[in-house]
Amino acid sequence: MALKKVSSLRSSLVSRAAMAATAAALLTATFASACSNDSGGNPTGQNLSGRGPITYVEGKDTTETGVVKQLIERWNASHPNEQVTFKEQSNDASQQYDDLVEHMRSKQSNYDVVALDVPWTAEFAAKGWIQPLKDSFAIDTSALLQPPVASATYNNTLYAAPRNTNGGLLFYRKDLVPNAPKTWKEMLGQCQVAKDNNIGCYAGQLAPYEGLTVNTAEVINAYGGTFVGADGKTPTVNSSQARAGLKVLVDAYKNGDIPKAAISFKEPESGNAFAKGELLFLRNWPYFFGEAGSDSSQVKDKYGVAPLPGENGVGASTLGGYNAAISAFSKNKATALDFLRFLISEDAQHIIASGSLPSVRASMYDDPALIAKMPYLPALKDSITSAVPRPVTPFYPAVSKAVQDNAYAALTGTKSVDDAIIGMQKGIETAGS
Repeated sequence: MALKKVSSLRSSLVSRAAMAATAAALLTATFASACSNDSGGNPTGQNLSGRGPITYVEGKDTTETGVVKQLIERWNASHPNEQVTFKEQSNDASQQYDDLVEHMRSKQSNYDVVALDVPWTAEFAAKGWIQPLKDSFAIDTSALLQPPVASATYNNTLYAAPRNTNGGLLFYRKDLVPNAPKTWKEMLGQCQVAKDNNIGCYAGQLAPYEGLTVNTAEVINAYGGTFVGADGKTPTVNSSQARAGLKVLVDAYKNGDIPKAAISFKEPESGNAFAKGELLFLRNWPYFFGEAGSDSSQVKDKYGVAPLPGENGVGASTLGGYNAAISAFSKNKATALDFLRFLISEDAQHIIASGSLPSVRASMYDDPALIAKMPYLPALKDSITSAVPRPVTPFYPAVSKAVQDNAYAALTGTKSVDDAIIGMQKGIETAGS
């Protein structure tokens, strides 16, 4: 789950040797411009018509095709006076986040468009750090998958353009189970096949980190549970639906359908277990498709992919990916807006999809050439179509910690399912304090 950044140019200083009359005229013009753009001192009302070079900020581009470089080269080729510079951040999500926060808090204008990990979007919006995409700044999202659009929306207002998305997939041993299960009950009912073959039945990412939040949210959402209300603050997890979902996960771990070793699994450990032929089912992200099919994998040509299971059908994957937002402190917001529109265009999204990043544009999942390269695309489309964003809240880190801490306690038996749900509710209540 990674992001990227870009550095920009500072405006030149006015010469102190300028004539007094010129200085006075400049001061008058500047004052008039500030008044027309100021909107009561709110930076989101300023520089709306500004055009010129901008900087795009995102985490390290780890794609083999250099997706970000391709996107910027494509834009720059047709915008000689509005060039985009790529400020590449590190590959560490925490460092990316800290860097963005530092620039926003100091109201620096050298980060024009920033790539935000999906859960960060609501926080940046709530703090007034990114430009709302409404009125003259509205963008057309009708060709996009709606769950990614929802991930870029806070308090009923769009604040970012979904740039690429992601969804969980169920990897399964098609040599042992010809047809992928559609529900949790169906999948766990096939665990006898795993026992007959002396392998584990199901695993995801259950170590106490963000992956556990994702895995817990997916099963709770699949059973109709939620975490926060539309305001991003009111806790809603204390429900029978949430209890039912968490109980499925906890019972499967207690009775051995989920191997005991899975309590320490992050993405690499869970993937290694499946690739070694030690699991019948695995929840993971699309990137693992290539790893499972590598020459070193013991399940090469023996696995298939499907949407995650749900209560009565396709489940509720947790949405991943990145949203591109305009900094409220940018000086060239008109150019930044056009760049956002370019990022969701068919041309740009084809570059993104060809780089094996899941597109936010629905048409990419029906492209025969892309499906030939990435056979999991139809299943991924179903996964993303039914996906649910991580809790859309300005207090996401605290909410995530409340979810993972209490889910881990329930899995390890130090809390009952009921007490864990109550703990999540209390943790979310205090998240904003």
